[in-house]
Amino acid sequence: MKIVVLDGYTLQQNDLSWAKLQGVGEVTVYDRTASDEILTRAQDADIILTNKSPLTAETLDQLPNLRYIGVLATGFNIVDIEAARKRGIPVTNVPTYGTHAVAQFVFALILELVQQVGMHANAVRSGEWTACPDFSFTRTKLIELAGKTMGLIGLGQIGKQTAAIARAFGMHVIAVGSGRQSPEPVEGIEWVELPQLLTRADIVSLHCPLVPETFQLINKDRLKLMKPSAYLINTSRGQIIAEQDLADALHNGKLAGAALDVLSIEPPQQDHPLLHAPNCIITPHIAWACIEARERLMDTAVQNLRQFQAGTPVNVVNP
Repeated sequence: MKIVVLDGYTLQQNDLSWAKLQGVGEVTVYDRTASDEILTRAQDADIILTNKSPLTAETLDQLPNLRYIGVLATGFNIVDIEAARKRGIPVTNVPTYGTHAVAQFVFALILELVQQVGMHANAVRSGEWTACPDFSFTRTKLIELAGKTMGLIGLGQIGKQTAAIARAFGMHVIAVGSGRQSPEPVEGIEWVELPQLLTRADIVSLHCPLVPETFQLINKDRLKLMKPSAYLINTSRGQIIAEQDLADALHNGKLAGAALDVLSIEPPQQDHPLLHAPNCIITPHIAWACIEARERLMDTAVQNLRQFQAGTPVNVVNP
């Protein structure tokens, strides 16, 4: 069985081993694969594992040996799953490997926004504390989270873990479903409608999948509903935000700040509007990338493949 990993570097990062996958079949791993290289590299593959290398319907039609696609992530919009279904090719994902890592990162972003640890540490290094006549100084307003309202858009596993951390900080948590969820009672969480969430929340954190109904869900009209003192966090998918609208809101002081680990195009061009927006933290899609989370991802991807081989596939997104 020939297994081709199209873009393995971001998962492996030179600190994980492909040994478990190599125990399943003949493995070829490419760090990165451009779109025009996919057909050549995967031509004889029985199994393809991909993270961000796209598998379109046109590409799938030209891969006659392909029997299985494993997505090395939770989101699977990189694959034309309908085309795969028509070919009888199961597509699997890894749904819960990053729950704790991403929720932890949400609060890393929030704490940087409200405490500005990096800014103050840099100020000390530059000599500002040494030159200060007082024992303490601040360069920006510092904000306590206790008593504030956290608004979660989407309440899957990551959303629930984020809610648990928010409650530990003494925050009130309100939530709206992603559109595919029924608002079943969840202890410590108040279900609301989206306009109410945006109006009430001091921090809005996005945890919904990218589907047609969530594309540019956060746009200029919805940003107008948010408090000027509120913050927006996105560790989900970049396309959920209308990015120019968010940049405009930040430039115009309509929002206190934003922290984003994802953008609509990754990596972004230098002229991306949010790269130059005030009070906007952008990190390079790393919320998922703790070594523990990547180990879980690797193990689950291999187990998905073994289950397929055994005739009992799991985590199939196109049944």
